[in-house]
Amino acid sequence: MKIATTQIWVHDQDEALAFYTEKLGFEVREDVTMAELGNFRWLTVAPAGSEVALVLMAIPGAPMFDEERWKLANEAMSKGVATAVFFTTEDVRADYETLSARGVEFTEPPEERPYGIDCGFRDPSGNHFRLSQLTQVANPA
Repeated sequence: MKIATTQIWVHDQDEALAFYTEKLGFEVREDVTMAELGNFRWLTVAPAGSEVALVLMAIPGAPMFDEERWKLANEAMSKGVATAVFFTTEDVRADYETLSARGVEFTEPPEERPYGIDCGFRDPSGNHFRLSQLTQVANPA
């Protein structure tokens, strides 16, 4: 078994698409709108060469989410508690400079940690992400 996709909620799929492709440099994997499902849009992006893609999913309305659940999902996402995606890189400081120049909003600059160098950023929907240059990987028990 392999993980193929992981989903993150976004407020606006077009805005998210521009952020992930233009600022992070990801490529579009799939962008399909299904009229038979009420114009549901399946939109995935990924870093070049990655086997796993991110589904940029609009928070659904009725009938999947009633108004209260829709509001709760939006609120949680905007506070950064709805995502847990961690990216790794070979040179976190260089990527930090490149992405900052492209307008990516970092919540924390690169800092030394016991496992490597780590920083945090967010997307236009408020999702928080970690970007790490790992120097030490935990051994399995």
